[in-house]
Amino acid sequence: MLDSVAEEIKQIWNETLADIRRELSESDYDAWFSKLHLIEIKDDIAKISAPSKYVKDNVTWRYADVIVNALNASGCQINCVNIDVYDNNNPETVAKSDENKSHKTFAETTPLDKKFTFKNFIVGKPNEFAYAAAMRVAESDSPAFNPLFLYGGVGLGKTHLMHAIAWHIKEKQPHKRFIYLSAEKFMYLFIKSLRYKDAMSFKEMFRNVDVLMIDDVQFIGGKDTTQEEFFHTFNELVNNNRQVILSADKSPSDLDGMEERLKSRLGWGLVADIHPTNYELRLGILQSKVRKHKVKIPNEVLEFLSMKITSNIRELEGALNRIVAHATLVGANITIDMASDVLRDLLRSNEKYITMDLIQRKVCEFYNIKLTDLNSTKRQKSIATARHVAMYLAKQLTTKSLPDIGRSFGGKDHSTVIHAVKKVKENIAKDREFATNLEILTKSIEN
Repeated sequence: MLDSVAEEIKQIWNETLADIRRELSESDYDAWFSKLHLIEIKDDIAKISAPSKYVKDNVTWRYADVIVNALNASGCQINCVNIDVYDNNNPETVAKSDENKSHKTFAETTPLDKKFTFKNFIVGKPNEFAYAAAMRVAESDSPAFNPLFLYGGVGLGKTHLMHAIAWHIKEKQPHKRFIYLSAEKFMYLFIKSLRYKDAMSFKEMFRNVDVLMIDDVQFIGGKDTTQEEFFHTFNELVNNNRQVILSADKSPSDLDGMEERLKSRLGWGLVADIHPTNYELRLGILQSKVRKHKVKIPNEVLEFLSMKITSNIRELEGALNRIVAHATLVGANITIDMASDVLRDLLRSNEKYITMDLIQRKVCEFYNIKLTDLNSTKRQKSIATARHVAMYLAKQLTTKSLPDIGRSFGGKDHSTVIHAVKKVKENIAKDREFATNLEILTKSIEN
């Protein structure tokens, strides 16, 4: 029985080492992992032996999260690793020196997504400030802003920036000890430490890091005991010049169920909000994704998606993936009609009730012309421009066909609408002021 358990442990460790080897250079692997041994897995802790305190310390602070992730990928369910120094004559016997006492090390408990890096983050007006702040913190040797508090709605890029900071620190400052996890995981570990009367290990875990990163901190709102522990952890780290990075769906002052003293602390450093995406940012994100997918998608389809799906980036990327998958599986050409059919449920949920009357009225107000002029055959530049813009917006913001749009403008032909749309796109590309005015007008119609 014991032999079978030992054999299973050996097999798990071999699979884990194989995964780790693929992630590291040969020199790093040989230096830190070639003489490590997995002794046992008990509860949610993996016990590992190291040949020296030097190896133990380096693996602990540089690679504990790598080991946790690789073990979990091999089918284990662990939250931390416990690395000891072994007797030189027997890797399974831990040295009894006081200097080498067991040291429980909790790794980052939220795996980092390899796609969420600064390189893959598309920057635009809505997120440029948060991006710049995140980059400054990631590159600084000492806390640039403490805490850095990122907030914004669902799917706007908060988690992407958090992961990007973590990846940057791991790559550029590997000596730094950091923990990245969700507020819910923080709460779970805290409650678990109370249940098992192991509060000291919890405090040691969180108060001895160089960087603490907690996502969705709003979830500790109303949890008084957890807030109390978080408050003291926060103070301990900041007072010792350790970096704290947090994210939430609201600004610190607007967090529900949060103690006033904690709200005050959260606003101490830099609060950076991520605004809802605009058309240009959405289009830029889609164009970047298409290049990575290495598929050909007409730009008019990307423009269509950018105009129609305005809720958040996650939903926008999901829509693109659905279109690509459909085209790949059934061999269909990617067109606006195909996208409309595949995404009809998503488009319906994003679509606001925008009528032709509303568009025409808003355009007339914006350009200070009469509705009768908009629908006439007058060709003065101001009237023609307004008419072109109104037709363009009708195509982008409604599901009306080209003939229907033409009929709404005094019985114009569908070819007139096509010409209008083309002219507006040309003006967007060459005239920045025109593009800005169009964006303002579009928002006034959508809101």
